[in-house]
Amino acid sequence: MNLTFSPSQILLYGIAIAAGLVYLPYILVAYGRVSVGYDVNAPRAMFDRLPDYAKRATWAHQNSFEVFALFVAAALTTYVSNVASDQTSLYVFVFLAARFLFSLFYILDLPWLRSPMWAISMVCIGGLFSASLL
Repeated sequence: MNLTFSPSQILLYGIAIAAGLVYLPYILVAYGRVSVGYDVNAPRAMFDRLPDYAKRATWAHQNSFEVFALFVAAALTTYVSNVASDQTSLYVFVFLAARFLFSLFYILDLPWLRSPMWAISMVCIGGLFSASLL
């Protein structure tokens, strides 16, 4: 069985994986909510009672939504421009790794490692956009 993917497929699968990464931190948010007693009548009011890791996971989750929109735009622009290549595949892989590590470092409260992961993911988005413009 030979599992090889074209650069165009990698762009599309990258979007799907990035969508999953948006919700990965939310698993810890849900666990934190259950641990303090989830209140269905006021789910947002309980934020202050969450453990610190769950608060940071909430922020990582929210930041993931913001960057996901940019990544989807960049990946789809590259896809419809028909310029997918090994280079754009590398941008996708590095973006996904950086976003996973960003969330991990955010939850672990390691801002000196989190910030470079954010910057790397932005460079990858810029690389995808520039590939479609050149």
